[in-house]
Amino acid sequence: MATPPIIAGNWKMNLLLESSTKLISDLKKGGISKFRARVIIIPPATLLSSIADQIKNTGVFLGAQNCHEELKGAFTGEVSAEMLASAGCNYVILGHSERRTLFGETNAQIKAKMSSAIKCGLTPIVCVGESLRQREAGGAMDTVETQLEECLIDEVSKDNCIIAYEPVWAIGTGQTAEPDDIEEIHSHIRNTLQAKNSNSDGIPILYGGSVKPENASKILALPDVGGALVGGASLNPKDFLAIIDKTAKTAGKSE
Repeated sequence: MATPPIIAGNWKMNLLLESSTKLISDLKKGGISKFRARVIIIPPATLLSSIADQIKNTGVFLGAQNCHEELKGAFTGEVSAEMLASAGCNYVILGHSERRTLFGETNAQIKAKMSSAIKCGLTPIVCVGESLRQREAGGAMDTVETQLEECLIDEVSKDNCIIAYEPVWAIGTGQTAEPDDIEEIHSHIRNTLQAKNSNSDGIPILYGGSVKPENASKILALPDVGGALVGGASLNPKDFLAIIDKTAKTAGKSE
């Protein structure tokens, strides 16, 4: 049986305790546990412990949006991978385009964070992707390849890593890459991973560019697309459940 698709909902810097509790309640009422998909909820750090309690025994997993590369120390305002694991996290996003562009994160930092996350039992969701300028200059493939080469530890495998492709120009804009473009980039990511490490076969590659109920089936039916990293739509229970449903059905048809 094929590996279930992964649907990760990145809430970014949204929701408070009361509104997040309602969202999780609505998702549970909507049957979020019934789908044949691996669902990951990724809230802000302040909500992790609360969400961990609410999704206990549901089959839904918890992720964080970032971590520091050190496990402890004088790093005011930072959260370590060890702390995230202690709070109930299974996954952590690393190298999201907003972290790269707004906070200047480098590939070297992301690699260090990946190593720390894996040591603490977390599975990193490592984000790669090109800007509009890089895309228009014909550098999309080279950009993604460089990010993979410089961000991933040498021992990368399906057991310790997920890749998320983010066409940076599509995030939060409502735009979506064309299916042919997505397929081409995901295939290039797969080839780059295989060239880096023979144990990389089977690493899930998620698509993360304005995934919505209207385009989920089309995107998730593409080769080498193993799931989706969902942003804004994950804050709407109806939309998020619809994406999970369409994804699970699409995966079922391909088996």
